[in-house]
Amino acid sequence: MSELVRILSDVHYGERGSLVRDLAQLAPLLQDAGEVWFNGDTIDTRPDTNPGHVETVRADLKAFAQALPGAVRYLTGNHDPDISPDHWLEQPGGVVVTHGDIAFDNIVPWGKDAPLAAQLVAAARGSAGHLEGLIAAHRRAAAAIPKRQAAVRQGWRHLASHLTHALWPPTRPWAIVDSWRTFPRRADALLTQHRPAAQFIVSGHTHWPGVWRRPSGRIVINTGSFCPPCGQLVVDLTPNRLLVRKVRRQGSDFLSGDPVREFTLTPTGVSA
Repeated sequence: MSELVRILSDVHYGERGSLVRDLAQLAPLLQDAGEVWFNGDTIDTRPDTNPGHVETVRADLKAFAQALPGAVRYLTGNHDPDISPDHWLEQPGGVVVTHGDIAFDNIVPWGKDAPLAAQLVAAARGSAGHLEGLIAAHRRAAAAIPKRQAAVRQGWRHLASHLTHALWPPTRPWAIVDSWRTFPRRADALLTQHRPAAQFIVSGHTHWPGVWRRPSGRIVINTGSFCPPCGQLVVDLTPNRLLVRKVRRQGSDFLSGDPVREFTLTPTGVSA
């Protein structure tokens, strides 16, 4: 079996904004991996007005994962806070993998529920000061935030609702751009405080893909989202290498594309 670990995030399967209408579309992207890590927001497990839909997407995901040749691990996100007991993973070479919402005290600063999220996070955190407690608090808070949109596409009603959700109130586009702008700094600060020896953080959440080298020397990677329009990246980990690749389309399928950045992993986490 291949030593390759492939990491992706924000599939949002079962949600009406996702490009992944059938999980089989992901199979070509994942076939060569010895292990696949879904880094949060793979599905939405929060209470839905249609409980049967949640159970359907859970069952679809389970069947898809069982059919893959490699092992599958799930990390939680703010949309799927109960999908797994794993909120983050750490790899030799100074690599931290987590969904990324922990960078924001209100989970989704661009969302209508940001004020509620801030209250829930503050209440859930209590006196927790370590990373484990902080992410667990975020998961408890996320589980208490109801869905705002139905999962099923509904023609022009879906389009109108999507545009309203994206553009209203007028401050929302700025909040989205600001989250993209500040995320690399926030992610770097998170490592400085909680994992100072780490040199890489692999995340998603903001849906803006990219690779940033911070003044600290750390590398912040965001794999984007399978919801348009910003695009997707995957991260490939082997014992000695971290490779960031584009995701490309062939028909409705997703495939591994051209390399974007490559780093050598060492025991001290220093990249070359």
